[in-house]
Amino acid sequence: MTRSRTATTFAPPVMEARRWLDGVSHPADRPLLNVSQAAPVDPPPAEMRDAMADIIRSDADAHLYGPVLGLPALRAEVAAQWTAAYGGAVSPDQVAITSGCNQAFAAAIATLCGEDDEVILPVPYYFNHRMWLDMSGVKTVPLMVGDGMIPDPAEAQKLITARTRAIALVSPNNPCGVEYPSAVLSAFITLARENGLALIVDETYRDFDSRSGAPHSLFTDANWDDTLIHLYSFSKAYRLTGHRVGAVVAGTTRLAEIEKFLDTVAICPNQLGQRAALWGMQNLTGWLAGERLEILDRRAAITEHFPQLAAKGWELLGCGAYFAYVKHPFAMSSADLAPLLVKETSILTLPGTMFMPDDMPGGNSQLRIAFANIDRAGVATLFNRLSSLTL
Repeated sequence: MTRSRTATTFAPPVMEARRWLDGVSHPADRPLLNVSQAAPVDPPPAEMRDAMADIIRSDADAHLYGPVLGLPALRAEVAAQWTAAYGGAVSPDQVAITSGCNQAFAAAIATLCGEDDEVILPVPYYFNHRMWLDMSGVKTVPLMVGDGMIPDPAEAQKLITARTRAIALVSPNNPCGVEYPSAVLSAFITLARENGLALIVDETYRDFDSRSGAPHSLFTDANWDDTLIHLYSFSKAYRLTGHRVGAVVAGTTRLAEIEKFLDTVAICPNQLGQRAALWGMQNLTGWLAGERLEILDRRAAITEHFPQLAAKGWELLGCGAYFAYVKHPFAMSSADLAPLLVKETSILTLPGTMFMPDDMPGGNSQLRIAFANIDRAGVATLFNRLSSLTL
């Protein structure tokens, strides 16, 4: 019997991890530390919520269907800010707004791939990318990362076949946190172009990159739109997770195909969320800069406190954006360790096995720590609990 599309992939990892909390109580002096999900838990800033309330009351169009490819004003704002930020030329008709960045990825893959085609993903990968490829009948070709958790274009070259349609990268990376060097991304777009592939670059966490200036030069290529498909999320920057607003920046021919997908899946992106994202881009530059500095400070706290864990045999494999990716010293799989941490230390985190194919090494000894929602004191508490763990 033929399996359904959904049966070809695994259960949502974050939902699976939340079930580990069922029936577990935490002592009053050891409350739960949830470092499992890379999403802000706070609502948008008060001034944005005030603006959204005004939109609800006064903008009738915010309650109706809108253009499939998104609010024209938001598309134009993204184009203008991307042009300024990356030093290249992006026009409004090269921007589409989506119902979150996951939908942007799904839409891009729908335009690129047919049954049994292949997409190369660096491993550890973002699990939702793998899940969508599974459900699309597309083979995930894993590319093991090299030193510093950075993928090597030369190794990717070896994986390209007649069925390869795209290479998909996430930078700053989820789950590893590392920021891909500009030269690496340039080498990947050259590789993709020479082989007639698309290069998908997901920059969901671009607002929290530690580097000043443009993180890469991909948009400075006058012909970037023949190869590059760029993805973005407004959720992390403006705490709009529940409003589902993302973006895809690509060539106009590609967006014409993406429009078919979006029209059948959601008809149009969330109208209130789009207007909130536009308001945020136009009014919250200073606030977002402060948010970035706070995240960078939490990243610094991870590296400053990590010697405490290193002394117990832990390794810090990657750190940046919202994530620290670590190797634990215990003689058990992280798939077993992670649920045990809930019971023994009141820490909810995700095992590396959720970011790796079952037949590839490494995941058994790795954990992802999403630190966006814990401050410096929370980092210290986290490491104190982990360092005291004996198995």
